[in-house]
Amino acid sequence: MAEETSGDKKGILLETGTNEFEIVEFSIGNVNYGINVAKVREVITRAPVTVMPQAHPYVDGLFTLRGKAIPLVNLPRCLNIQTDEELRNIIVTEINNYNIGFLVGNVSRIHRISWRDMEPSPEVGDQSRVVGIVKMEDRIVLLLDFETIIAEINPEINAKLTTFEEATEDIKSKRANVHIVVAEDSPMLRDLLVTTLHESGYRFVRDFGNGQDAWDYLQKLTQKEGPIEDQVRIIVSDVEMPKMDGHRLLKLVREDEKLHEVPFILFSSLISEEMRRKGESLGASGQISKPEINKLINLLDHLVFGTPLVDDKENAESEARQAAKKAEEAK
Repeated sequence: MAEETSGDKKGILLETGTNEFEIVEFSIGNVNYGINVAKVREVITRAPVTVMPQAHPYVDGLFTLRGKAIPLVNLPRCLNIQTDEELRNIIVTEINNYNIGFLVGNVSRIHRISWRDMEPSPEVGDQSRVVGIVKMEDRIVLLLDFETIIAEINPEINAKLTTFEEATEDIKSKRANVHIVVAEDSPMLRDLLVTTLHESGYRFVRDFGNGQDAWDYLQKLTQKEGPIEDQVRIIVSDVEMPKMDGHRLLKLVREDEKLHEVPFILFSSLISEEMRRKGESLGASGQISKPEINKLINLLDHLVFGTPLVDDKENAESEARQAAKKAEEAK
């Protein structure tokens, strides 16, 4: 059962491999929804809005917060919900390095829960905007796929998820023999990611909608004969997922006797400075912010074939810190 808490936001981010996270619960009409605290900058009361000509139908306009103009998404309209409720709160988010506000009804409380308590969304028609459900004692909270909503509004995100530098046939032929495991809970983003990897030459991609299913598959691979690199060469994982999050998956991989040397990339909309430190402490081989697919493919090539990192200072610095840590441990 999910546990209610008022614990601070930073504390949960700095814990390692606990498979826990915090959500902000809010409501629209009689339905309760949730968003990961790590995506929330702050919650404010409804602010004046300037209408934008030819804006996306979900967008009411722009509001100003500390001198910065931020788009405001009318979440009930996005979710096709009819309500007479006064929409009096704005949840201001930072997702994929993009600030956007969501107009909602009542914002109630913060819950700390385990990803094990979050179940994947049941298949009952088009549920692409719901990635999971959390069962409370007296209600169900729906976890929304905010990345998909933002990608619908901002075409640049989809472009970055599908645009990559064309490689030589020699590189493509090398990529074709690399076995990749992908864990990503958003169906739309997972399909885009897998399709783009295929088009870039990475043909062997086994994808899963959560960390637990990916871990179960990886455990089966460890039972097979021969080097583990013949079964899985690299792992790419989102951070927030139902059943098991990416940090917990990374921790288990690093503790496993056969899997611990397999390169592991975190590909997430939550790669803030705090989350980057957490990923490093768990042994991430690299961390890429969605939707930078070109950087992801460059990092895949670097980790698999030793090609140089192109204009990625953060991952280069992270690699240097990891190498220094290994050298210190070897002494």
